[in-house]
Amino acid sequence: MDNVQNIKQRFGIIGNDQQLNFAIGKAVRVAPTEISVLITGESGVGKEVFPRIIHQLSNRKHGKFIAVNCGAIPEGTIDSELFGHEKGAFTGATQTRSGYFEVAHGGTIFLDEVGELPLATQVRLLRVLENGEFLKVGSSKVQKTDVRVVAATNVQMMEAIHKGKFREDLYYRLSTVEINLPPLRERKEDIHLLFRKFAADFAQKYRMPTVRLDEQAQVLLEQQKWAGNIRQLRNIAEQLSVLEQERTITGVILRQYLPTTKPNLPAVINTKESGSDFASEREILYKVLFDMKADLNDLKKLTHELMNTSNMDQAKAQHEGLIQKIYGESELPEETLPMQSQKETMREPVPYNDTFAFAEEVQEAETLSLQDKELELIVKALERNSGKRKAAAAELGISERTLYRKIKQFDLDL
Repeated sequence: MDNVQNIKQRFGIIGNDQQLNFAIGKAVRVAPTEISVLITGESGVGKEVFPRIIHQLSNRKHGKFIAVNCGAIPEGTIDSELFGHEKGAFTGATQTRSGYFEVAHGGTIFLDEVGELPLATQVRLLRVLENGEFLKVGSSKVQKTDVRVVAATNVQMMEAIHKGKFREDLYYRLSTVEINLPPLRERKEDIHLLFRKFAADFAQKYRMPTVRLDEQAQVLLEQQKWAGNIRQLRNIAEQLSVLEQERTITGVILRQYLPTTKPNLPAVINTKESGSDFASEREILYKVLFDMKADLNDLKKLTHELMNTSNMDQAKAQHEGLIQKIYGESELPEETLPMQSQKETMREPVPYNDTFAFAEEVQEAETLSLQDKELELIVKALERNSGKRKAAAAELGISERTLYRKIKQFDLDL
């Protein structure tokens, strides 16, 4: 335990959390070995401190320590950055360049955000870890390097492996020893200690009195989820140190600097009521439109037949069913038909313009509006079901609530 406390003082680690102490002890024990180490934890928990602890307590402490942010290097150049390249290997390669693995020979290389490495680069890294060999980009000459690799990631590695974004063999090669750092929300007793440390640092940096939290503010601070962990807490401390004139921070003041926490609840949509009503009304409209189209086609057919016959009685007999469907009666209204006597006298077809006008006249007179069709469907359904709205609604394919609204809309007297 004394050794852990010494490490905290030496590397500026604040906190007494049991999980944190365990992680530090694990780093201390693995440091003298040559084992690869993978440090995991959420973004902002302080993973970058542990590779330095491992390097400084190892036999490589006099060698170079190089930290590489794998997520910040473009995919097209990361192989060149890590392993180097030969002159002319690609456009812009005007001279031979040594990569990090060559420069860090005899020391330690820290691969931060290793989960962001492209798959092709993962294959190269696996070869270095297994036998210390690598190839520069554009070279066929195998080179050797003696480098200890410490990696860190905030990615859920097993999930990345299942999605095919990270090689399983590389994961097990990197994580010979895995050190997991707890998020700040699990270190509640350390939150105020860290805030005081940050407040003192900023007071010294900006040459002003140190801000302090009252009891209410301390409780509020510990209740936060701290999605950004230590980095977020540090930002809050800096804002309060610079912006607030009062050096005693109350809960009311602190609340203004904390993110508003709203429950991320999914929007609830009553699909049983509104969604089905909408769908049912749409189906009714489609049905009405199809019926109107069918009626129009029947009118066209009847008009065509009347235009091409000279015997009106014969035409009426042949198309009695169609006439009944359109007019609801057995005979055609005389005033709407071309006069038979006129056809018999003239013995020639009715002029095109007159017959077209006749079709338009019949269509305009007999084609009901969309609203009238809807009303007709509802009235007939209610009549067939003896005014029982539930049964009528089921027949129409709509909810009883929608049917009630339609009855009220059309002011039906039931």
